[in-house]
Amino acid sequence: MDSGAIRRRLALGAAVLAASGALALTATGTAQAASGCAGREVRTLPFKTGITHVYKRDGYVCAVTVPRAPGPARVMSVSVQARGNRPVVDAGRYTRLAGPVTVHAGHRCVWIKGAVGRSSVSSGWILC
Repeated sequence: MDSGAIRRRLALGAAVLAASGALALTATGTAQAASGCAGREVRTLPFKTGITHVYKRDGYVCAVTVPRAPGPARVMSVSVQARGNRPVVDAGRYTRLAGPVTVHAGHRCVWIKGAVGRSSVSSGWILC
């Protein structure tokens, strides 16, 4: 193999590597932006028609509910309640997600609820 062919193959390999790295960074940023919650995901609460994702960062707990299948606007809700406080709720007709809803929980337990249509999930006291 001559040196020109080697250079072309190396250039092609570098281009593929750079493109895959850029794609990985874009996908990570999109997932974070789509949820609207900061921090790391600590729980996933699946139910028949959707999934409620729970995130935690620096004593704050955030949750969003997303439908399993995309479609027209439908009734969705998500709520987060820190023990000893009232729940913070986002409910309405949405196409993509309900929330984000964030509360300061500190080291207290939280109760998460999510619903899409007639199906729902309730976590009980978690993250204690």
